[in-house]
Amino acid sequence: MGDLGNLLRVDIADGLQLVNPIMTASGTFGYGEEFSNFVNLDRLGALVVKGISLKPRPGNPPPRIAETSCGMLNAIGLENVGLEKFVSDKMPFLRTIQAPVIVNILGDTLEEYAALSENLNDIKGISAIEVNISCPNVKKGGVAFGTDPAMVFQVTEAVKSRTTLPVIIKLSPNVTDITATAGAAEDGGADAISLINTLMGMAIDHRSRRPRLANIIGGLSGPAIKPVALRMVWQVANVVKIPIIGIGGIMTVEDVLEFMIAGASAVEIGTANLIEPDATERIIEGLHDYIEESGCRSIREIIGSLQT
Repeated sequence: MGDLGNLLRVDIADGLQLVNPIMTASGTFGYGEEFSNFVNLDRLGALVVKGISLKPRPGNPPPRIAETSCGMLNAIGLENVGLEKFVSDKMPFLRTIQAPVIVNILGDTLEEYAALSENLNDIKGISAIEVNISCPNVKKGGVAFGTDPAMVFQVTEAVKSRTTLPVIIKLSPNVTDITATAGAAEDGGADAISLINTLMGMAIDHRSRRPRLANIIGGLSGPAIKPVALRMVWQVANVVKIPIIGIGGIMTVEDVLEFMIAGASAVEIGTANLIEPDATERIIEGLHDYIEESGCRSIREIIGSLQT
């Protein structure tokens, strides 16, 4: 792959410019090092790591993954090493790559989100924070933060108050009106929005009459959710002024273009990494070729260019 120059550069937050719009989706790329034998990590637009909580989490019991038509279900349970080990064991490697490192955070209370953002604020090598608001609020009876606009506003404001890093709020699609939660994130001070997180689903083994996941339900990802994600990106692009990062079933260059035309400034590649570990690099190369051949001066020209 040659020098991509200015063709693919995009901005996803004030002061955070990416060399290309291809990012990794949290939970599908480990902590980065796991994919270093498959992908030149320096070529990525940004690397979003597996979600981090204050304390280590063991996750759910297996089976935790089930393949479905055009996608997969996962109920990993947000297993991770916790903040302390992430900083001591994972950050030294992450500091060696050129791509911006974005840390995805998760919590069960507003205080946990605030503490995470404060602790990560001064860690060298972190370019931004992405906030997973699909977690249950234990103080509100387990209702997910991301399903209530008021809670979306509160968690966004709490994170922003403790960090000077750009804050990206990752929206849950399991809501009636995605524009309400997107607007709440923007009002709370979010620098950007990423969407969508997984849709809730389940799978059953008809022979045993038992669920295929030990957790019974899990998050659906992959090409099956792309039309829903695309629709939500377009809807949100029509109501917010901050940058949008599109996520959901992106497997090809054409998928990326669709999301950007709908209004996304960048995208995150998720399930594709589990099928084709070097998918991100293939897509970056193909995107460069497409923009060069299209005659566009920059990929930024196509953002939000949908004609209706």
